[in-house]
Amino acid sequence: MLSLTRLLGAPPPADPDLRYAAGARATRSGALPGRGPVVVWNWTRRCNLECQHCYAAAVRGPAPGELDTEEARGLLSDLAAMRVPALLLSGGEPLVRPDAIELIAAASALGLRCTLSTNGTLVDAATAGALAAAGITYVGVSVDGPPEVHDRWRGRRGAHAATLAGIRRLRAAGVRVGLRFTLHRESLRHVPYVLGLAEEEGISRVCFYHLVPAGRGTGLGDLAPGRAEVRDSLEYLLNQALEHVRRGTGVEVLTVGNHSDGPFTYLWMRAHLPERAAGARVLLGHNGGNRSGVAMVCVGPRGDVHPDQFSWDVRLGNVREAPLPAIWQGERAAPLLDELRAPRRPRIGGRCADCAWFDLCNGNLRARAAATGDFWGSDPGCVLEDGEIADGLDGDC
Repeated sequence: MLSLTRLLGAPPPADPDLRYAAGARATRSGALPGRGPVVVWNWTRRCNLECQHCYAAAVRGPAPGELDTEEARGLLSDLAAMRVPALLLSGGEPLVRPDAIELIAAASALGLRCTLSTNGTLVDAATAGALAAAGITYVGVSVDGPPEVHDRWRGRRGAHAATLAGIRRLRAAGVRVGLRFTLHRESLRHVPYVLGLAEEEGISRVCFYHLVPAGRGTGLGDLAPGRAEVRDSLEYLLNQALEHVRRGTGVEVLTVGNHSDGPFTYLWMRAHLPERAAGARVLLGHNGGNRSGVAMVCVGPRGDVHPDQFSWDVRLGNVREAPLPAIWQGERAAPLLDELRAPRRPRIGGRCADCAWFDLCNGNLRARAAATGDFWGSDPGCVLEDGEIADGLDGDC
């Protein structure tokens, strides 16, 4: 996750700075020194919608075998013992779990900082109030564009109206809300709509997710935008983010799922905002690019553990077979974790092998590389041109 507004000069957030804290990059099994990883917990595959691009391949009907309430409480205790700095609750649609509010309250009581990723359609006034009372710190709500576009991608007429109503109820309850939007060939033209919606509704964060071939996303290869299209969109986002910084709106613009956005942003700043480029380079160095299996981990609905929420085919263990601390850093740790935590440049071939910006990206997303048949191959989603890869400009990489 890359905060464009922060790189462009916005002040650091009030909550923990997990992306750009000095010393974070040096940790080999946590997001910050002395802390555990950021944990994404997809605690159900069930969903009330049928989104075409769902990375979790969610289902409308029953999803047997998911961790029950007692098992979920045990996992929360393990996460607290690991001192994880953030717990991201997702699905499917996480609010279809009847014990969702109960578990969020239990997590908060353990001192865990919880955020929620939802489609927003199940958030009535009572649910919004219950989430606030349970201690949720942030809710990310997915939007795919204007009403007719959103409804088509979500597989339900009226989904946009229900989502917007949920957003408004959350804000009325005092819950911090952000928008989530997936970048693909058909959605790029709706980026201005989403940014405009955020301003109209007083929403302080917008996260733009690059399309990842996971779940139902594996069948959307034709929708993967070309490099030139992505670069054009990133330039637009950088200009819009810079306007927010200059106006002091407090709106945060982020991109997710493509770590080559970091060097791209630095190079753009070298050309258009040179007085701030050096500071951005320092922050990107602190971040260190992709840290799946190092600073983050994912737990699936049935307890399977993955390096991140997109690597569903990579199983590190299962919390029913061993506690998460033992899987993450103990006697049950998978060999792949050692490989992910070791220097990656010697392992990753292709365009990455000689890239001048590898230290800012760390090889990008392994799930996207794995979709080509080679887990340690180059990520085909890299946004850098060949000339940029070969020339570090300032020789500091």
